[in-house]
Amino acid sequence: MDRSVDEKRPSLTARARERRPLLLVVPAGLLLAAFLAYPLQGILRESFQRDGGIGLLVEDTYYLERGWFTLWQATVSAALTLLLAVPLAWLLACHAFPGKRTIEAVLMVPFVLPTIVVAVAFSALIGPSGVANDLLTRIPGIDEPPIRILNTVWAILLAHVFYNVAVAGRIIATGWRGLDSRVEESAAMLGAGPAARFFLVTLPALRNSLLAAASLVFLFCFTSFGVVLILGGPQFGTLETEIYRESLFLFRLPVAGALALAQLVVTFAAIVINARLQQATPQRTEARSTTPWDRKSAALGAAILALLLLLTAAPMAALVERSFHGGDGYTLRYYTMLDDNIRGQALFVAPIEAVRNSVVFAIATVAVALPIGTLAAIGSVRARSTLAEALVQLPLGVSSVTLGLGFLVTMDQPPLNLRESPALVVIAHSLIAVPFVTRTVSARLRSLDPRLRDAAAMLGAGPARTFFAVEAPLLKGAIGVAAVLSFATSMGEFGATLLIARPEYPTIPVAIFRYLGQPGALNYGQALAMSTVLMAVTGSTFFLAERLVRVRTGGVS
Repeated sequence: MDRSVDEKRPSLTARARERRPLLLVVPAGLLLAAFLAYPLQGILRESFQRDGGIGLLVEDTYYLERGWFTLWQATVSAALTLLLAVPLAWLLACHAFPGKRTIEAVLMVPFVLPTIVVAVAFSALIGPSGVANDLLTRIPGIDEPPIRILNTVWAILLAHVFYNVAVAGRIIATGWRGLDSRVEESAAMLGAGPAARFFLVTLPALRNSLLAAASLVFLFCFTSFGVVLILGGPQFGTLETEIYRESLFLFRLPVAGALALAQLVVTFAAIVINARLQQATPQRTEARSTTPWDRKSAALGAAILALLLLLTAAPMAALVERSFHGGDGYTLRYYTMLDDNIRGQALFVAPIEAVRNSVVFAIATVAVALPIGTLAAIGSVRARSTLAEALVQLPLGVSSVTLGLGFLVTMDQPPLNLRESPALVVIAHSLIAVPFVTRTVSARLRSLDPRLRDAAAMLGAGPARTFFAVEAPLLKGAIGVAAVLSFATSMGEFGATLLIARPEYPTIPVAIFRYLGQPGALNYGQALAMSTVLMAVTGSTFFLAERLVRVRTGGVS
């Protein structure tokens, strides 16, 4: 009996030693428990314990219609996105061309832009006084703006395709690169043409990658907030915009909580489906070779690139142009007045104050999210715990508006009475940023040669010394990318901040939204100028992150 216990003891000790790194995940666990699990249980409590919650949601056809429209627009957005993402994936996976890495990075810029900037950019492009209508009305015989899709479902769909097509194309291209090109070559030898090979061989093999991209785009569009709020108008509200409306305007928190609960069910289902599809996608160690260009494929590739670059550049260029465009021609007035509160009201601080607030919140977010996310990455990878990694990623399954609602419901009483504190904004931003930090650092940790740790251990170095002397220098690039992503995430966060930010501490996205809601060309001009500044900051941080990745991996553009 004693001997059996003694025989088991080494294995138990070894197992405990393997699990010891999970202590590094504790700070992330505490953050999630206090500021994700606790607010979510508050939403559940509001939904089930008060009148007008789940019951009203089922009985009132108004909310059923909102739920149906949310599902419909997300599904159609995903389908339209795939129509452009598949040709992009074909270019990225099968062909080589000059500046490929740079063009790929440019096409990814819309995905990292804050959704409110995307909405303002499309307003500047296709609005009644936007660039497109301005150019068209200069044609003789056209006196009225011919493009009238603002505040329609088409504006929503177009904006969703704009900021999702590149990430969907990357996902599909990754799967495409892993396909065995010999199968296509065999089909060609049997007489199958390019179209037949694509539809009968390539497309079925890409099924999991296509569905993974579609499910991810569906998730993003299902929880889309800024685009729907600004481009769709009240007649095209989704669950996300309805949660905002019920919380801040109608003060019906039970209804808002029930809507948030329904949204959580769908988003977590989409996350589970996406994860399983990615796991089911076969991985090949050998990437397929690029296909030589011929005249037809070169013409087709040039047309696809031109269309995608136009879709990417037109809204952003229109935003910049309109921010300098005044009633009497081009002017710097909107930028020079960023330090003026033209409203003179407490709810409207000078735009430059919003810029300062955003920078302060972003720096604080990096200071919180970077160490917590890095420790969680090290702990989960060292302990080989997929459960710990999955738990840290949970905030990605909760929309920012739902997170803000949870804070409104629960953060107004001890021990977490933080509703009046600007620190609540930093906490919300950090919750959203930590998963990105963990993913970035985890990916780099897994790519390190484990023999480095073994060699350090053989030379007598303990775990801490091994990390700081051997691994930390190799992780600097990944940690730098994570810091940049955290900063950009905080700068662009809109949904949660709109619900919880104090009126005297607005961020740039919140200030843009407030100025857009006021009449007058000067208010609109200042919103355009702030949107341009925010676009420049987030775009620059993305390119910095891309540069850090290239330096780390030795890639070239």
